[in-house]
Amino acid sequence: MDKILEALVSSSHPLTVKRAIVKKVMEAAEKEVTEEQCQALYHLTTRLILQGEDAFQRQVGLQVQEAYARYHRDEFARFFSKEFVLGLLQQGYGSLDCRDPAILDFLHSSLRLLISCPAVLELAPLLQTEVLRIICERPEPATCAKLATILTDFPQCVPREKAGVLFCQQLVRTFAYFNCPATEERELREYVTQVTRVSVLLQGIWKAEPATLLPSLQEVFAIISSTDPSFEPSIALASLVQHIPLQMITVLIKSLTTDQNVKDASMTQALCRMIDWLSWPLANHVDTWVIALLKGLAAVQKFTILIDVTLLKIEQVVPQIVPLVKSLKNDGLPNSKTFLLQFAELVHCMMYQYSGFPDLYDSILESIKELPKPNEEKIKFFLNQSAWTSQSNSFASGLLKITGKSETGKTGLVNLGNTCYMNSIIQILFMATDFRRHVMSLHLNGSNTLMKKLQLLFAFLAHTQRAAYSPRSFLEGSRPPWFTAGSQQDCSEYLRFLLDRLHEEEKTLSAFLVTSPKPEPATTSAETLNNAASQPVADSQSPLHPEPVAAKGDGRTLVERMFGGRLSTAIRCLQCHSLSEKEEPFTDLSLAFCPSMSKCHGPNDEHKSSSSVGPCQGAVNGGSESSEGSVKEGAGTRMERPVVEPTLSVPDLVDYFLAPEILENENCYFCERCASLQRAEKVMQVVAAPEYLILTLLRFSYDATCHVRRKILDNVGIPLHMSLPLRQHGISVTSSSSDSPESGENLAKKLKPSQKEDGMTENRTNSESNDSDSEMLSVPYVLSSVVVHSGMSSESGHYYSYGRNVSNTDGYVAHPSSKSLESSSLSESSTASQEEMGCADHKSTDWFLFNDSRVTFTNSESLRNVTGRFPKDTAYVLIYRKQEVSGQQSNPGPVVNGSRLSGEPPLQKELMDAITKDNKLFLQEQELNARARALQATSASCSFRPNGSDDNEPPGSCGPSGGGGGGGFNTISRLVF
Repeated sequence: MDKILEALVSSSHPLTVKRAIVKKVMEAAEKEVTEEQCQALYHLTTRLILQGEDAFQRQVGLQVQEAYARYHRDEFARFFSKEFVLGLLQQGYGSLDCRDPAILDFLHSSLRLLISCPAVLELAPLLQTEVLRIICERPEPATCAKLATILTDFPQCVPREKAGVLFCQQLVRTFAYFNCPATEERELREYVTQVTRVSVLLQGIWKAEPATLLPSLQEVFAIISSTDPSFEPSIALASLVQHIPLQMITVLIKSLTTDQNVKDASMTQALCRMIDWLSWPLANHVDTWVIALLKGLAAVQKFTILIDVTLLKIEQVVPQIVPLVKSLKNDGLPNSKTFLLQFAELVHCMMYQYSGFPDLYDSILESIKELPKPNEEKIKFFLNQSAWTSQSNSFASGLLKITGKSETGKTGLVNLGNTCYMNSIIQILFMATDFRRHVMSLHLNGSNTLMKKLQLLFAFLAHTQRAAYSPRSFLEGSRPPWFTAGSQQDCSEYLRFLLDRLHEEEKTLSAFLVTSPKPEPATTSAETLNNAASQPVADSQSPLHPEPVAAKGDGRTLVERMFGGRLSTAIRCLQCHSLSEKEEPFTDLSLAFCPSMSKCHGPNDEHKSSSSVGPCQGAVNGGSESSEGSVKEGAGTRMERPVVEPTLSVPDLVDYFLAPEILENENCYFCERCASLQRAEKVMQVVAAPEYLILTLLRFSYDATCHVRRKILDNVGIPLHMSLPLRQHGISVTSSSSDSPESGENLAKKLKPSQKEDGMTENRTNSESNDSDSEMLSVPYVLSSVVVHSGMSSESGHYYSYGRNVSNTDGYVAHPSSKSLESSSLSESSTASQEEMGCADHKSTDWFLFNDSRVTFTNSESLRNVTGRFPKDTAYVLIYRKQEVSGQQSNPGPVVNGSRLSGEPPLQKELMDAITKDNKLFLQEQELNARARALQATSASCSFRPNGSDDNEPPGSCGPSGGGGGGGFNTISRLVF
């Protein structure tokens, strides 16, 4: 019979003839057939089923085998022996691999033919062992689904007792490798069906063997809490949650949240992945478990985990807010309107709690602008209801995951643990185009100075392939000794220290080169630098070796040439009219706030009285520990009054800084000519304008009257263009050369007048002033960058920065305008008129928003309106670039190989080698991660436990970032960013 059937299926007869003959063969099964004939037919039909050339042959094999097995079951049981089944599952059949789906389909159909036969029970132990082995090999979802179908129909083949626990654990582990490369809907539906089939099998096992449930759930947690960066478990695990009995929530959550062996980093990872499960199509009860876990963590005061999860997922949540608001608005249902009002309140609370992301929140504000906005008291009350949200008041940008290089082409900086103060300063210095070009053109081969570290950092920011670069080396070399590692710091203080270090290094090396014999031409600068490094340097670790300073001819350091200006302070005794004046260098102007927000006194106003004291109001708790006042020292205590609208601008604050003031009462001036304390008038004037004007707004103050620390939240207008009044002498009253005793003073000092002017370089005993020798020029500046502080105090909150590339020729070319001292005020009308000029205003994409690892496009409107939209986000440090003025020579660009550069200098070989090496390393890391994932997908390991993680890393509030972990905070009281 087998010979006839084999010849028939391979013949060329019409299909109808073949079917008729096959029907006769199947009818013959009812008759008595010998054992040998049965075995021959079973072998033939098996070959047709598994290796048939077409669908007809496979169909004939199935029909004939089923017919003969029904009437000759014992013979079929002897054919379908343990040895035969073991061979199929371990070696395959002919050219078919043992993992071919056809093998499992044949196994399933054969078992169904023996469903009531004792042979199934004999095969069960073998199949229990084999299915466990197959599952440990991490098969594909299709294979697992076929196995699940077999085990569901034949539960006696499911492993039992200890093997059953192991089988469930390994099946859960296999779930973690269920990847879905499908893109079409049909394939996606098939994938979901396969996953569902396997999860139903687990549900059946858990019900039949309750002892397997808890180990399975432990394995689920071990998988989703893994901190291994090369392993990302499949979201298909979400399909298991719906099968976990809800009555176990309380016990399981309590066990998880109180287990001392569960690291905070592992719990954070697990909770984040459970939140990701919400996107699974059939994620029933996942939200219930997520909420229960959040409440459980809050109950045991594990606020660090809750905060970290919020920070990690905030960027994933934010893009969904606007579509959800639109959907609720269009719904029209009464409950949707009620929910929308509550949701809008939550959104305002979120933006208040996690401030510092105007680019993310702009579209959200636009979508809910028509809905009621809760006042600040209601927001604080709502936030304080949740203990974990009341522990922190700022957002850590560093924890936002970076998936690839920013579309801007710019490179972010990894937050290394509350280092946003450094990252924001580095980015604005990098965006100071001419300063960056000078730094990149320096020849520092072989040195280990701070300038070399800065040059290397700038090179990486410009050329690395990484989305965010880790500035760890620069942090270690530039952090002030009194800064506590892992704590938030004042970015303005850091900027002053950094510029002073760079200045002192270069001065020290210049002095060393003058006193040392000239090196041979063939030698590099490395030996000189190494020798110089052994010399004592004030506030520095090693001296600097820049391009020869003599090339400039004025002996100034790079910091002096780029950021250095000079300020003249003149005090005139109102009794004898003698005049004392001195000049001091500065790298930034610290701008105090006016006594009243409604009116800002300018140079043309009446002289300011030192005895005027404003009312004690508008205090904001949690201010800086520094003693920076809201007004100039020696001018009495002036209180600020917070307002919402920008009633004053940066030029107003500059006017106030330069305005004359009267020293009287307890601040009287000691006149040497009168030999007594006298009322006096003090006037400060800029006599040398810097290439880059750094302005620091003194927002952090201590109110001695009210005894509170506070931040001044006043909205200050930021003009894109402004002018700085500059006094030019006909006859200089003091020496401003580099030989002056004052020129060596710390450039980073705050230029606040002393109560006693003992350091005057010259006293005038006559009553004549030097006004007749001077004329006032208006020096034009264009805005280059701004550092914004988001928060309520200098020791908490978050820093981010806006920046654009501006050189000395961008903006406009202005003509010098002589003005008297009385008309030198920088009014907003003048700056506004400058902005209306036909200047080369920058496109919106010329502005960038730097937020640690995150870099995005932005525009000037976003910058100037940031405080109006987000009251806690206030401009703190501003950099303006001086523009060319007709008839004056601006600071030229760097010189490389004897040529003056107007563009980016060529990358030096040492820097190029370092960047190339790191880029190759980055690509290798990407490849290794991909390979590790591929290897793990095919691993036959039957045991896996996530790596532990040190929870004592630096505070994770503002870092580490770029997708990196960061552990928890050291103390709950220091949640700063």
